[in-house]
Amino acid sequence: MLSRTASSLYWVGRHIERADFTARLIDAALKFDMLPYADGVSGLKSAFDASGASYIYPFFDNEPSKHEILDFLAFDENNPSSIYSCISKARHDVRTVRTAVTREVFEELNVAWLNFKTKKAEIIDGDIGPFVAWIEEVARGFDGALQRTLLRNESFWFLRLGAALERADNTARLLDVKYHVLLPKAEKVGGPIDQAQWTALLRSVSAETAYRWIYREGLNAWQVADMMILQEAMPRSLAACVLEANLLLARLRAIGGRTGPADRAARALATKISGLTIDTIFQSGLHEFLGEFLAANNEVGLAVCEQFLF
Repeated sequence: MLSRTASSLYWVGRHIERADFTARLIDAALKFDMLPYADGVSGLKSAFDASGASYIYPFFDNEPSKHEILDFLAFDENNPSSIYSCISKARHDVRTVRTAVTREVFEELNVAWLNFKTKKAEIIDGDIGPFVAWIEEVARGFDGALQRTLLRNESFWFLRLGAALERADNTARLLDVKYHVLLPKAEKVGGPIDQAQWTALLRSVSAETAYRWIYREGLNAWQVADMMILQEAMPRSLAACVLEANLLLARLRAIGGRTGPADRAARALATKISGLTIDTIFQSGLHEFLGEFLAANNEVGLAVCEQFLF
């Protein structure tokens, strides 16, 4: 496979996953801001910081309003990680490698792109909820078309590799939103509002039922973090994403017959996670751990680009 083809497929996977993540991030932030004693904007500001958007927001002198945050995260063409930019770039990339994917995979992205402006125009009184839900449906439809119709070959593996690395990054950032959202002064960690925030986070990634299946008891912050970080049975967990990335790299390695920097970086990250417990993570600091993980995961992404000459 040509490097430019592999690059396009890899970035299609990343961009669709990022669009889905941004939608879920907005959903989680809005749920936080609807909880009792919330000020109506701190959740969105936390999502804004955790997503990294604060580093590229063009108006540094003014604190962005709720409307400006939503617009920048969802629709701003100048934000390379906005939902609009991700859908646009994914559709462009999949057109350049049209023969490497099936008709169903291409049509999912093409129809989403053609309907984007219509769905944006349907937003009434700033209620972005239905639009966010539609983006999540687009991501599920794309993933379904991919899983059901594409041959298990290099095209599939590069698409899934991009999605796995992006999903690991996104899960870490989503967990970090909870770190940034401050509890009311009179509220204790583990109290009703703290638990409501963790529940909102679980619901934003459709993981509330999975949590009950694994732990079968009341909600606990340690266990939520344990599921989202260390449980390989949870498809959005950091451990599951790193495991999938290693398996996909092994498939690609079997074709080339050589080990490269991406293989070594991914194995090192998997080894680091496998030696952790949730107690050690919280003792060293959840925010600090997530920051280190994001840096290591980014190193894997850069090594993939180096190894496959993107």
